[in-house]
Amino acid sequence: MPARLEVADIFRRYGEAYRQAHDGHLGRVERRVMSAIELCRTAELGGHVEGCRSCGAIRVAYNSCRNRHCPKCQGQACRDWLAARQDELLPVPYFHVVFTLPVEVAAIAFHNKTALYTILFKAAAETLRTIAADPRHLGAEIGLIAVLHSWGQALTYHPHLHCIVPGGGVSPDCTRWISCRPGFFLPVRVLSRLFRRRFLEELRVAHDAGRLGFFGDLAHLAKPDAFARLLDEVRRLEWVVYAKPPFGGPQQVLAYLGRYTHRVAIANSRLVSMAEDRVAFRWRDYRHGARTKVMALDADEFIRRFLLHTLPDGFHRIRHYGFLANGHRAARLGLCHRLLASQQQNNLEPSAESAAVAAERLALTHRCPCCGGAMVTLATWRCGQPPPTPFWNDTS
Repeated sequence: MPARLEVADIFRRYGEAYRQAHDGHLGRVERRVMSAIELCRTAELGGHVEGCRSCGAIRVAYNSCRNRHCPKCQGQACRDWLAARQDELLPVPYFHVVFTLPVEVAAIAFHNKTALYTILFKAAAETLRTIAADPRHLGAEIGLIAVLHSWGQALTYHPHLHCIVPGGGVSPDCTRWISCRPGFFLPVRVLSRLFRRRFLEELRVAHDAGRLGFFGDLAHLAKPDAFARLLDEVRRLEWVVYAKPPFGGPQQVLAYLGRYTHRVAIANSRLVSMAEDRVAFRWRDYRHGARTKVMALDADEFIRRFLLHTLPDGFHRIRHYGFLANGHRAARLGLCHRLLASQQQNNLEPSAESAAVAAERLALTHRCPCCGGAMVTLATWRCGQPPPTPFWNDTS
């Protein structure tokens, strides 16, 4: 059975040619991402040798690069993150709200990722919290987890924010839990209008402060009058805010979060082939009934599209707000649980089963693939060191 094609294989075959062809335009972050993915799970990053106590089977495991853009390194990172979220889930329905930037603003975002992504997070979180706090809608303090994605199915640049929100919140006097209407969270049209206004206000402030850069076809936007005209144009557009139906409970939320929090631009499982300097991959065409199709790109174009989605150093693509904010999360969640319990709501079982499944899945990574016995580490080597001599075959 042939080995499954990976993004690393594409980078290893075509990466050096891509570096040479784009030497003057390839940034430090993109170079580091390419190098990390190329070296991931190879002997050059070090590794260890495991042996089975029961049957004596030997397994060599190489270290991962742990780069957040690497398709192979996100599985364990996702499991660890979800395990840490177990106690934060509430026994209420959860909603998924998506905030999307129009293409005119996305073009600016590509050259100003840190500034525009920060504004996107701020505007979306303030929009949700402001509308939820309004007594005409919910009248409560809510919490939310926001996750940044910047890609579409065809690897094109499409910045948008996924927000996972509990269906209710804490009353202003902190004495009761206020639930949203069944199957309905907040009106998307109201959310869209406020999101557009908040975002454009912050965008104008950033421009006036000189925090934005404009290049190529966008260079004219450095002038205040040209930028003002652009703001007027995008203010007349309908900004897309989409709310999906609610989840059934915490276990479904965990499964859904796992598909979004640590996703990268394309998973290895979507790759189809690499031949004749072209890369083929599966994608879903949402404009035509979400049909699954296969797209083939030149290897150079595939790498270019993949690198569109690298994040600036130190930028956090998962953020928490409201009663889920890092500063007071434990105390506010404790209050939420007490308020929900006092109302004798139909508490769904917390995610103990999901936690057990995650723990079992993690344990399996240290089991023998032959007999299921426990694996023990026999030897290790670090990055830059040669692998150890295969002493395990020594019968003397």
